[in-house]
Amino acid sequence: MAEKEGYTMGRILIIDDENLVRWSIEKLLTKEGHEVISASTGAEGLLKLREHVPDVVLLDMKLPDIDGIEVLRTIKKEFINLPVVMITAYGSIDSAVDAIKTGAFDYIVKPFDAEKLKISIARALEMSKLRDELGLFKDAEKKRYGFNSIIGDSETIRVVIDFAKKIADSQSTVLLYGESGTGKELFARAIHSEGQRQAKPFVAVNCTALPSQLIESELFGYEKGAFTDARSSKKGMFELANSGTLFLDEIGDIELSVQSKLLRAIETKNFRRLGGTKDIYVDVRIISATNSDLKKKVDEKAFREDLFYRLNVVPLFIPPLRNRKHDIPLLVDYFIKTISEELKKEIRSVENEVIDYFTNYSWPGNIRELKNVLERMILLSNDKLLRKEHVPVEITEYSQKPPLIQTESLELEKVEKNLILKALELAGRNQTKAAKSLSVSRDTLRYRMKKYNIS
Repeated sequence: MAEKEGYTMGRILIIDDENLVRWSIEKLLTKEGHEVISASTGAEGLLKLREHVPDVVLLDMKLPDIDGIEVLRTIKKEFINLPVVMITAYGSIDSAVDAIKTGAFDYIVKPFDAEKLKISIARALEMSKLRDELGLFKDAEKKRYGFNSIIGDSETIRVVIDFAKKIADSQSTVLLYGESGTGKELFARAIHSEGQRQAKPFVAVNCTALPSQLIESELFGYEKGAFTDARSSKKGMFELANSGTLFLDEIGDIELSVQSKLLRAIETKNFRRLGGTKDIYVDVRIISATNSDLKKKVDEKAFREDLFYRLNVVPLFIPPLRNRKHDIPLLVDYFIKTISEELKKEIRSVENEVIDYFTNYSWPGNIRELKNVLERMILLSNDKLLRKEHVPVEITEYSQKPPLIQTESLELEKVEKNLILKALELAGRNQTKAAKSLSVSRDTLRYRMKKYNIS
């Protein structure tokens, strides 16, 4: 499509068996600057449709070979977003209404009014343009937040990404486990961006950042007068995320007093605002995340067991950076590029010694810590190369320390327990894969897990 003085022009396909009608419409639309293609039968029209892929189709209800409604159904099946304007004879308005229900954009009546036809075509083209722009926006969002935005090609992270891709298109509740800074929100956004709700809102709530007295009103909203400062009504995060995804970060920190209301909202999709008397229905997919052991919290009566099982439908473990050190060079390259652009620096690469230091470091703050370290190094650098002297002292000193061997870790049972934990971590908590990596059966692994109280 093209623009002409603010007017959208496009390729129009006319499917009508009357020569005079085709000729008059073609003459009118060509004068307006549109490209026009004509067909006299349904079969010919479908062939030209597939060959030229128009922006709008003008389709007669009565064709000599195929009924116009059947042609419409075929068009909508193959080109769901293509607007079709039906042409119908006076007295066949009921058929035109049926066509609208089938998916037609609009209809015009013979003998048609030239201005009404132009307006209908203009509206259809504008809708096509908006849909194209929305498609580009979706592609950009997918590129920014989809699984391709997750940096890494190690086996450890690929297993997690592949599993996340499988669950993205479902509506199941997902619980992301992982240490702070591992990228749990990035995975939540990727699951949303490549799922059925990608065009709908993604609303993130950090349960730790909200004071306990505010978390309920933030989640469910409040009515005017619900408390002293409630001067007007306010929608909560559940309402804002309606039809989309609600991401509850650090769900383990939510107060027990709110957990029962949260459970009810998730199970029934109904809730009431604070101070409200009316039930509000929402359709949201819940993705939550935690850096704590929720099962342990359940055992300690600090987290509701029923809420835990409701959230833990699909558990997904995000590995720490120390378990995917093969990805560090890729992450370094990515952050150097993005941070340098933000800070208007011309850093291009790093010395090999820097990568060595980074690879030997444990990264307790994970990817977030790596990004912050690189930002600090880039800020302090006046060169196009990040050098080893730019590496923070805590990293260089750590790398120079000899590995500590603790006597207690030499005990056979503790060595075996640590090995099982490491295998489970690398396998993303997949027991079958962990058992295979340890060269034992899954039943043997489960027996050992029970023996060492590994949940």
